[in-house]
Amino acid sequence: MKMRLIQNMSTIAEYPATECPSERVIKIAVIGGSGVGKTALVVRFLTRRFIGDYERNAGTLYSRQIQIDGEQVAIQVQDTPGDQVNGHNLNSNEQVKRSIQWADAVVLVYSITDCTSFEIISHLHQQVRRTHADNRVPIIIVANKVDLLHVKQVEPHQGQKLANMLGCTFYEVSASENYNDVYNAFHVLCKEISKQQGPVNTEKKRSSLIPRPKSPNMQDLKRRFKQALSAKVRTVTSV
Repeated sequence: MKMRLIQNMSTIAEYPATECPSERVIKIAVIGGSGVGKTALVVRFLTRRFIGDYERNAGTLYSRQIQIDGEQVAIQVQDTPGDQVNGHNLNSNEQVKRSIQWADAVVLVYSITDCTSFEIISHLHQQVRRTHADNRVPIIIVANKVDLLHVKQVEPHQGQKLANMLGCTFYEVSASENYNDVYNAFHVLCKEISKQQGPVNTEKKRSSLIPRPKSPNMQDLKRRFKQALSAKVRTVTSV
């Protein structure tokens, strides 16, 4: 399956409605601390591949077509720069904030090898809920790097307890070793969003894509006007 890289800038780009090959579009933002493996998770989900080393994350929007319950769906996944906490304050850059506003769903990621990345999850969750006060945006929590048991700092029960407290689904995955777990976490989330969005109004979309009628040709209008005027003159003369 071919993956499309839409952009690699601080702005978020989307398919124009006339170019998106699917009727349904699902937008997911992946956020978390620095070095937790956000990019590795996204690329693993979209391509099945694991790449161990990445340049510093500048924020990239990826897109791919997948099947969900027999329906072709365009998935857009926004990878984001890492967040940090100073004292009790979360330092999120503007791109992360825009990504949260843009998203239909959010994936919160921490690494089991970094307790600080775990501690900011609750702050990130609060930020999402403040942005989407109606609570309609699904949030999942993903604990990454579960293969690195020898340097583990966060236990599984800690992640599960936090997820239960925040009302989120919890997954433990290894982007480097297990594609199926990564795929399952994203796929279940996509199904939830699809169900939440409901049936796609294809008639409305088709009507929005119908081209506007061409403007009348002005020369033709002048010609018709002259013909009508000449006919009227002839009629008056004959009388």
